[in-house]
Amino acid sequence: MSRIIDDELVEPVVQTLLGVIDVEGGPTSEQLAVLRALVHGLWERPDLDLDSMTPFAADQAAYAVQPEDQRNRLRELIVLLELCRHPASDEQVKRADEYAAALHEHGPGLHIARTLVRQGADAAMADYMRFLEEPGGSILEPTLEDDYNKALDAPDQELGNRLRAMQDLPEGTLGWSYVDFYRRHGFTLPGDDPFKPAVMVAHDMCHVIAGYEPTGEGEIALGAMQLALADTHAHWVGFLGNLAVHEAAIINMEGFVGKTATLERPGAADYMVQAMLRGTQCTGDFTTVDHLALADVQLEDVRAHFGIPALDN
Repeated sequence: MSRIIDDELVEPVVQTLLGVIDVEGGPTSEQLAVLRALVHGLWERPDLDLDSMTPFAADQAAYAVQPEDQRNRLRELIVLLELCRHPASDEQVKRADEYAAALHEHGPGLHIARTLVRQGADAAMADYMRFLEEPGGSILEPTLEDDYNKALDAPDQELGNRLRAMQDLPEGTLGWSYVDFYRRHGFTLPGDDPFKPAVMVAHDMCHVIAGYEPTGEGEIALGAMQLALADTHAHWVGFLGNLAVHEAAIINMEGFVGKTATLERPGAADYMVQAMLRGTQCTGDFTTVDHLALADVQLEDVRAHFGIPALDN
């Protein structure tokens, strides 16, 4: 399957991204680390030397990258690198917008990055929540969507008990593994915790199926895998959410303080790129299915059904 960017466009895309991050004295070490991880780990092009390649100007990028789907993917990668510049920079925002305009691209990530720099994290978070609620952006557990699509006023004992009952399923099933995920990390089950149960059930079911732990690196990796798995508004907004929390510190809520520069940690960029590669190798989208209907299926069988490659830790 495609590795986000078609093979014949990898080189011009890399030259474009080098042009995008060439501001204020040049790219940061984190931006280069993320781009290098993409080049080597996802696109398998060790022959491309970032230090010697000539960056593309915006008009060159528009000429070299013409297919609409590839421009969409390029725009997403531009936002990824834009959010990897710390501190957030107005010059970086202007440069990203310049390339996006030349490519006739627009999207939530560009808007959120612009708002972050010019209006602050609270305004950027408001932008994100608005994009999350747009049609096509649903990341809710299907059978819970009607009754639990928003934060509850109080815990819901019926839902909490329904989820807790899955601990009695045979060990190794998806449902048992889901409850064990909460137990291992000391999390409160949705229903017991009234914060958007339908979102959290779906999100954490995906953690269990993909095998990523709820660390900063794991959250970004899960979003990257989903984005590479299927180029949908929901997956792109979900990946933005991961970056907003763990890379740009935009989202701060429920006592959680967002983090910055997670992808600068040793091995984090490579971990994210490995997740993208896993996403491209899947044979089905495990993120949008009725996970509760699969609760009594062995986790290894769920992974096999969707063609999910083993996680190389």
